[in-house]
Amino acid sequence: MTTVLTYGTFDLFHVGHLNLLNRLAALGDRLIVGVSTDEFNATKGKSTVVPYQDRAAIVQGIKGVDLVIPESAWDQKPRDIQEFSVDVFAMGNDWEGKFDELKDLCEVVYLPRTQGVSSTEMKTLLNILDPEHLDQLHEALTSMSKVLEHYRDLD
Repeated sequence: MTTVLTYGTFDLFHVGHLNLLNRLAALGDRLIVGVSTDEFNATKGKSTVVPYQDRAAIVQGIKGVDLVIPESAWDQKPRDIQEFSVDVFAMGNDWEGKFDELKDLCEVVYLPRTQGVSSTEMKTLLNILDPEHLDQLHEALTSMSKVLEHYRDLD
């Protein structure tokens, strides 16, 4: 039996997450996914829209995911590899080279990400749609409109 292990935040679950999990599941017979806890994300300077328990439940509900574990520290990966007898540690290629030290414990694979979608981009868009930012956007467009009118009147 080949066991695959990966980690991620999986906030605002999207098709890129699904594609990655499906590709990871195809690498072996058992897929274990470490989902970053809210507390661990805070140590990385990240916050999530969806709380840990909900993110973990979403990932656990994906066909091909056999086990979800909490990711609570950077240094837990070697322990998890040993505890779960992991054969393949895999991450998205945005982490290329960052976990090569684990090659002494198992095979390390970096898979391509789905282009054009990311939780970070989705959060940026949601932030822009926040009412306060919409007011700022409206003010900026109003100012720009006045400047354009001024130049139009000069012609």
